[in-house]
Amino acid sequence: MQLVVARVGRAHGIKGEVTVEVRTDEPELRLGPGAVLLTDPASTGPLTIETGRVHSGRLLLRFAGVRDRNAAEALRNTLLIAEVDPDETPEDPDEYYDHQLMDLDVVTADGAEVGRITEISHLPSQDLFVVERPDGTEVLIPFVEEIVVEIDLEEQRAVIDPPPGLIDDQAEIVSTRDAENESAKDAENGSAGAGEDATEADA
Repeated sequence: MQLVVARVGRAHGIKGEVTVEVRTDEPELRLGPGAVLLTDPASTGPLTIETGRVHSGRLLLRFAGVRDRNAAEALRNTLLIAEVDPDETPEDPDEYYDHQLMDLDVVTADGAEVGRITEISHLPSQDLFVVERPDGTEVLIPFVEEIVVEIDLEEQRAVIDPPPGLIDDQAEIVSTRDAENESAKDAENGSAGAGEDATEADA
């Protein structure tokens, strides 16, 4: 099985090094010297990692045959792909490979259906589940332990405890709009309770 483990960023210095956006929880294993990686686009690879080091919090890699800044810059935005045994799992039991999480059913802690994971988005600050809802819309769920409270691979589901507004924002917008309409009607009728009704609807 093929997994994206990094994306090449800009060139660093003049000796062929590049910054990389790490997309694996095991960079020492996947991105160590000697690792041979496939690429997307395929025409730029395969690439063999020659050296790696951390500079100012960023991982810098140099690939065999890439000796200058121009060659390094030509690799920018290339995805680095590792061949992984499909039965392999991360050493940390609380970590998962993307393919393990794809297509999991997402439900709330009380059993309400939210949707199905269709993509894992890796951002610098956190990972996100892209969840397709039954009506075809999408919602983004931060993959943090405060929100994703359980991953059950046997049951093929992810249980979430979403904060207010994360998955029900559309319902809140409709409720607010209804409250505004009611408030306008009350104003026309000279009602003194419109503000209270609107406050309760907003709450």
